[in-house]
Amino acid sequence: MAYEPIAPSPGPTGSVPPSRGSDARGAEPTSQLRPRGSNHAGMRQYNERVVLQAIRLHGDLPKADLARLTHLSTQTVSLIVNALLADGLLVKREPLRGRIGQPSVPIALNPDGAYAIGVKIGRRSMDVLVIDFTGAVRERSSVSYDFPNPLTLFDDLQRLLDRSVTSLGAGAERLAGIGIATPLSLGSWQALLGVADAQASRWDEIDLAQRVGEMTTLPVQVIKDTSAACVAELVSGRGRSMHSFLYLFVDTFVGGGLVIDSHLYNGARGNAGAVGSMPLHAAGGPAGVPPQVLSAASLFNLQQLYEAAGLDPQAAIDGRALEPPWASHTRVWLRNAAQAMALATVNATCLLDLDDVVVDGVFGRELLSRLIAHLEEALDMHNWEGISRPSVRAGTIGSDARAMGGALLPLYAAFAPDPEVFLKTRASGAST
Repeated sequence: MAYEPIAPSPGPTGSVPPSRGSDARGAEPTSQLRPRGSNHAGMRQYNERVVLQAIRLHGDLPKADLARLTHLSTQTVSLIVNALLADGLLVKREPLRGRIGQPSVPIALNPDGAYAIGVKIGRRSMDVLVIDFTGAVRERSSVSYDFPNPLTLFDDLQRLLDRSVTSLGAGAERLAGIGIATPLSLGSWQALLGVADAQASRWDEIDLAQRVGEMTTLPVQVIKDTSAACVAELVSGRGRSMHSFLYLFVDTFVGGGLVIDSHLYNGARGNAGAVGSMPLHAAGGPAGVPPQVLSAASLFNLQQLYEAAGLDPQAAIDGRALEPPWASHTRVWLRNAAQAMALATVNATCLLDLDDVVVDGVFGRELLSRLIAHLEEALDMHNWEGISRPSVRAGTIGSDARAMGGALLPLYAAFAPDPEVFLKTRASGAST
């Protein structure tokens, strides 16, 4: 029987998941998502989502523990679990023996219960991932370029989407949708990349959600790329145990995301956490217009140092950055990047009273560790009187974070108690 995602229906606040072709570019703060259900008639669909979310958050659980966590009756949980088992969304694990009474049977998410596709369209490459119901990556493909050309990119995307669907075989019937992670304005800062204005400005005329929606019958959502990476860390990484944190992601340009009260905060235009646009010093005076954080803390800065020395710029992401002859140039970049990121961290902490800062990027884990060490040293140089210094932690997802976060959008739209937890829109439109 062909699979159909759970149909949109009002949750307890009356919200519904976005329709095909929606563009998630703005969000209001949302209340913390707690796996708590209702025993009232007519709430079966919502309660099913509550049970699924409880298992997603807490891991394999017997029915009795599910009832306790969700505040649903044991009978209600039993009926829901049996229905979800029949639908292929849950599976039973081996019974837990050795306790008094009947052995309990843990209930788990079925990895093959549903799938989603995540697409990252960046300034240097495009990635397409398929994740299963547990969030594990099942298929990965990529295309590299100097700058995305809309005249050819969508043909490449169609090819990668077709490959992703084919890789699932009969499981393609269980695809929940496509989530696209991309900079809100792909054409911005084109001068830094040596891209012609005419080529960069083509993206200003393209509605990505609509364009990709014309290529598929699946639901499509769009989110800022670094916010998507933040979603991946929130759902599948360190963010599961954090309340509020600033997220920094280093790629061609550094960017960020913001989590408040355990949920992504997108802002009025979907651009919250735009740390790359923060000024590096006060305006005015002989220095003129201040440079932005991205002018010092981005990967393209490191690659420029390599190119100026006649070295391969790909060393920034393939593990050679800490080896001779790249290492000396990497040390220069680490100092500059850390100082810029420290300034952004202090300013954000003053405004938001942050508990933590999570740093991740497309490069290897050893270079990430060095960057965090330099960031801690740079933070030592700031005056923390009147504010509490946040902890700095390494992200756990890495280069897959943006595409993975994109893929999580349709899964949450179809199966979470609050299907718009990442997508509540207050105002549309893109910004830099």
